[in-house]
Amino acid sequence: MSVELLDGATIVSFVEDEEAFNGLIHDRFSNLDTNHDGFLSYSEILKEFQSLRVFETHFGIDVKRDPDELAHVYDSLFEKFDHDANGAVDLEEFKMETKRMMLAMANGLGFLPVQMLLEEDSFLKKAVEREAMEINA
Repeated sequence: MSVELLDGATIVSFVEDEEAFNGLIHDRFSNLDTNHDGFLSYSEILKEFQSLRVFETHFGIDVKRDPDELAHVYDSLFEKFDHDANGAVDLEEFKMETKRMMLAMANGLGFLPVQMLLEEDSFLKKAVEREAMEINA
């Protein structure tokens, strides 16, 4: 983990760089697709949702959530990714929904820089690294 400075423009610029964004999407999708069938099942994508620990913590402190409530949240998230409701997420669905979520984060952040603690392999960390490479080039 590292503390990074970013704003909405950092994220938008990353998402608009199709080569960088699509490369990361493809890599993440491939890592999640453990059975290599070209689709993400609920159980494959659930591991990613759970690893984010968004619903299991409150300002970094573990909290006990109702298991039924968590299951409902994860089901709803999966439905957001599974655009054609066939029970699996393909690469294009994964890319579209991830892009939508990233742009929503950018919109929420706005254009005033904020410091954030980022996981080393996260989409946001990759966006910050891309921006730093452009500045240093």
